[in-house]
Amino acid sequence: MQYDAVIIGGGACGLMCAVQAGLLGKKTLILERNNKPGAKILISGGGRCNYTNLGTTPANFVTQNPDFLHGIFKRWTVDDTVRFFESYGIFGQEKTLGQLFPITNKAKDIVGVFTNLMFETGQDIWLDSLVKSVDQADGGFRICVDTPSEEKTLKTAKVVMASGGLPVQKLGASDFALRLARRFELAIVPTAPALVPLTITGKDAEWYASLSGNSVFSRVYNKEISFEENILFTHWGLSGPAILQISSYWRAGQEFTIDLLPQFSMEQIIKDERNSGGKRLLSQVLNDYFTRKMVDAFGKFLPLTTKIASLSKADAKLIVETIHRFQVKPAGDKGYDKAEVMRGGVDTNELNSSTLESKRIPGLYFGGEAVDVTGWLGGYNFQWAWASAYTIAQAI
Repeated sequence: MQYDAVIIGGGACGLMCAVQAGLLGKKTLILERNNKPGAKILISGGGRCNYTNLGTTPANFVTQNPDFLHGIFKRWTVDDTVRFFESYGIFGQEKTLGQLFPITNKAKDIVGVFTNLMFETGQDIWLDSLVKSVDQADGGFRICVDTPSEEKTLKTAKVVMASGGLPVQKLGASDFALRLARRFELAIVPTAPALVPLTITGKDAEWYASLSGNSVFSRVYNKEISFEENILFTHWGLSGPAILQISSYWRAGQEFTIDLLPQFSMEQIIKDERNSGGKRLLSQVLNDYFTRKMVDAFGKFLPLTTKIASLSKADAKLIVETIHRFQVKPAGDKGYDKAEVMRGGVDTNELNSSTLESKRIPGLYFGGEAVDVTGWLGGYNFQWAWASAYTIAQAI
């Protein structure tokens, strides 16, 4: 009971929570199953760590309860994130679409801020420590944890679940937070991999595989949402930023649409070619906008060897439809080990939006990826981790 709270998980949410609690004069203990803290931070952004997004709003998150986020993001803003890291020597550089990276391009510098602050504020962390159980006891909680030396039992008044979600198993990912929530009879929004590559099987698989390695700036959309970024063809289907983004809004059996040339009008291109005599072949026109491999692949659908002047109305319509409204029906996704984050989690209706404390189990808090709040690709999930951690730290 010497700790104000025990934090389960030493990732982004857990580290920020411990540090913010420490800055308020509180004492916490982090229990981390890995042999070092911030494992997922260290690999994020290819080891560069896209630690926030300058354009963050609740609209950039997948959740059943968007209104839940407003107060949390007002309590800890993007400006707060920027100022926090700058005050400890981390200055950001903006990349694509508001993404902020350290100018050093080193994720370890982000982790270093937390480890230094934990030392300065007297917070404790046990590494290689696997939590086996959390039970209510004596007006608080009893935690059973396997440490490198022995199995220990801790008692604490407050527990913070910051153990993340199911991606990525080799980094220690687990469903412990979800199992604990279920045991305490808290509602769970169904979970699934998110920000994940999608697979294509069946009769179209060979066509996609033939384009493996081709990257195309596209607009990918469905009835809910639209993203304009690159897509990447792979030997098993589709990846790239735009595909990862739409995957959070995709469900098995659904289709989505790709505009392969969003910055131009294929209809206008054909019209202009005809006005210039229309002597060029369709393949020659498409070569102005796509790689040779991509154009050759279009031969499965389009009359590449036909001159523009000779295209029928039906041909022209087919070309426009193929380029601007290419329909995709994935077979599935690449699973949690290839996913950036988990969709779903502890239902926000179970949590107090001012503290992130369970409404049913006093003293139990949930933050970060374990909660039904899933950000877009591009630093949004880190901003949620920092904001949820700050909210919890004020409450414990």
